[in-house]
Amino acid sequence: MTIRYPNGKLYTPNTSVQKTERKSKSKDLSFSNRGKTLEDEINEANDYYIKRRLAIIHKKPVPVQIVKVEYPSRSAAVIREAYFRTPSTTDYNGVWNGHYIDFDAKETASKTSFPLKNIHEHQMTHMQQVTEQNGVAFIIVRFSAFERYFIVPYEVLQKAWQAMENGNRKSIPFSTIEEEAYEIPTSYYPRIDYLPIIQQLIDAQCYGFESEEK
Repeated sequence: MTIRYPNGKLYTPNTSVQKTERKSKSKDLSFSNRGKTLEDEINEANDYYIKRRLAIIHKKPVPVQIVKVEYPSRSAAVIREAYFRTPSTTDYNGVWNGHYIDFDAKETASKTSFPLKNIHEHQMTHMQQVTEQNGVAFIIVRFSAFERYFIVPYEVLQKAWQAMENGNRKSIPFSTIEEEAYEIPTSYYPRIDYLPIIQQLIDAQCYGFESEEK
């Protein structure tokens, strides 16, 4: 099936990263996490939160315009070509403890940095608008080589994005992620319980202090 962006550009998944991540996952000693993507893990956490009435956070549906369908049989239809109707903003949004939460999920196989090419300009604009309305905007990044997860605040992304536009590096060093982002410890269920880490982020933004657990 062919899917295109609103500007007509062909959408192609990053297969090289997926292949690398499959190799790293095969070495993962955690049986419960085998084969799961970051999206699976976030969805699992969101289901956990909803069932326990802790938060209401969902993955956003992406509107797609279907332009070519084939019917190999009377009872089957195969979509051959489609377009995203509008540029995507972020993957997830919802409400938790009176806060509007809006974030994207990113995975990288890099051991040294997070490539900014994984983020689009319209996503940065969207997160800026969320922040201006006192919402909480960030991305959750999984470094698959280490099986480590981080909440990277919009402010950290914005600083790196501005530097890139000024001709500097096009990625955020892993050392900067460790220093300025918030690591999500893994557990059994849900594997990534990210709400307590969002609270650390909110405390830092509202009260100007960093939690010792960061």
